[in-house]
Amino acid sequence: MTEVEIKKRELAALESIKAAFGTEEDEYGATMFVSHHIEEIEPEYWLKHLGTAKPEPKSVLSILQFKDHWDDDCVFDFTLPEDETDYVISVRFGEDGKIEEISMES
Repeated sequence: MTEVEIKKRELAALESIKAAFGTEEDEYGATMFVSHHIEEIEPEYWLKHLGTAKPEPKSVLSILQFKDHWDDDCVFDFTLPEDETDYVISVRFGEDGKIEEISMES
């Protein structure tokens, strides 16, 4: 895969995370990632990154950062800035280039 193709997948993965958030299908993906971290992370972190001690859940998605891609460029991982957590939101692409799964992983 070229760097351009990887960047396209990264952007597609982020868009899919945002689109899936809050849906029944995303119960164990971005939705669980956000709800878990809003409860577990100190208010100071949220103040620094989002300007509020208790962010709206969907706003957490706006600060996700690309962490890595692996498995022959089929899995793209995203996490919070400053290595705040060991958890990632993983987006898995199928051989056809379509997104098959979004999940929270450690």
